Amino acid sequence: MSRLLFLLLNVALLVLSVAASDYSERLTLTPLPLGSLLASFDFRSNESALDYESQNFRYFPRSLGQALRHADTQELHLRFTTGRWDPELWGARPWDGTKEGGTGVELWAWIDADSEEDAFAKWTTLTQSLSGLFCASLNFIDSTRTTKPVLSFQPSGTFQNSSQNLHLLHGVLPGEVVCTENLTPFLKLLPCKGKAGISSLLDGHKVFDASWQSMAIDVRPKCSSGVAECQIEISQTIDIVLDIERSKRPRDNPIPRPIPPEQLVCDESKSYHSHDTCYPRDMVDELSWSLKDVFGRTMAGTCPLADDEGPDPKPLCLNVPHDRMVLVSHSGFEVKSEPGPTESRCYAIMPFEEFDLELPQQQSTTRKHDLGHELLRAERTMTGHGAAHGGMRTIITNPSSTEPVQFVYFESLPWFMRPYMHTLKARITHSSTTPFDSSRPDEEKIIMDMYYQPAIDRHRGTQLELLLNVPPLTTVSLTYAFEKSILRYTEYPPDANRGFNIPPANDKLVIAIANA
Repeated sequence: MSRLLFLLLNVALLVLSVAASDYSERLTLTPLPLGSLLASFDFRSNESALDYESQNFRYFPRSLGQALRHADTQELHLRFTTGRWDPELWGARPWDGTKEGGTGVELWAWIDADSEEDAFAKWTTLTQSLSGLFCASLNFIDSTRTTKPVLSFQPSGTFQNSSQNLHLLHGVLPGEVVCTENLTPFLKLLPCKGKAGISSLLDGHKVFDASWQSMAIDVRPKCSSGVAECQIEISQTIDIVLDIERSKRPRDNPIPRPIPPEQLVCDESKSYHSHDTCYPRDMVDELSWSLKDVFGRTMAGTCPLADDEGPDPKPLCLNVPHDRMVLVSHSGFEVKSEPGPTESRCYAIMPFEEFDLELPQQQSTTRKHDLGHELLRAERTMTGHGAAHGGMRTIITNPSSTEPVQFVYFESLPWFMRPYMHTLKARITHSSTTPFDSSRPDEEKIIMDMYYQPAIDRHRGTQLELLLNVPPLTTVSLTYAFEKSILRYTEYPPDANRGFNIPPANDKLVIAIANA
């Protein structure tokens, strides 16, 4: 009997270790200038295509899997974003911008259907299912908010049957307010559901008090050559930029108070400096913080279902120079990377022990973690005035001194904005490099390809896609005029003084992807 029990125990441990290799999670912490902290949560799991089709779900969330199968969705990308990323201060975007969308909620998916009408019917089923699953207003993505991009998006997964009738549909809700009602169902999709592992640090009060945050869900098939069975991968990520000083305020007394005079750090070089006059200096020292300070709680060990025997099983990494002092609780074991411009350290954590790390305050040094740089700068504003006409202006800058940037500029406008395509202009407003052939107009030098689909009143919005090429150290101004349609009084939003929400534009680089 004891031998049989021993064999059963060995088999159970073997099955558990094999199953655990299909789920992994990691939290990466990166201190940013002026007292900010970037926290990137990454959760990944795989399910075999055979188990997925037979609804034998192990780590893949059943509720999401059934919704995708019912709508014949082969690949899904869902984004919840709030705030604005500051590239000049924070450097390159997390995941090179591939895990974020525009402000509000953005959704695009590849659906298997025999016709466009059938694809849109399944798209409606998908948006309604996701609306109930994530407590969001995705059911308001109707035909006026749906586009079918041609140049902008490409599948990130690999399909075994390339002859499928796949239809790409894209929708966005720029006015959607992202809140804890969206975070709670996000956590319920995880194997440990926020009870253990890095997900235990996610508290809605802290996440939505951040300067910028983005939640992403990506589902894609993966079919490798030489492998008979495909995998269905789901990736869930949360990226937040926390203000350390604001996050350290106690929840029971969050009202900010003036800093005591003896704690002020003043710039004594100012001529008006005295005992009662102080010009504060920005972040002379590195701020002290810990997991409990910024997240309001310690980490509840590791998720028992996560991979702990893979090539890199450490669930938490910290991107700081090796000379930065870090204090770790007894339940963590530190491993440092090789010395270099991107030094980091990762921690192996005991399964059922509370874990915390602390960075004490110390004098700021010149050695910083390399935050990278943005590949493209873009900003969009509206011009004009009045209730009849207006204009759109987009300023695009290539900061590289050597390489040109080729990307797809994608805009989806509501039907009541009618752009005049004959007014579309692309002008080089600043260039530090050798100018192009002056005999050619700027539009021919910059706009390589174009796709335009006009709007149909109350049925379809305007879709504009431009393949642009911007030379090094060059700024391009993209402008066009539009006309505002006359609306019925029932079509105005409840707060008419606030105006209408216009979907953000996307800049999709040919090599990497970044949202602007």
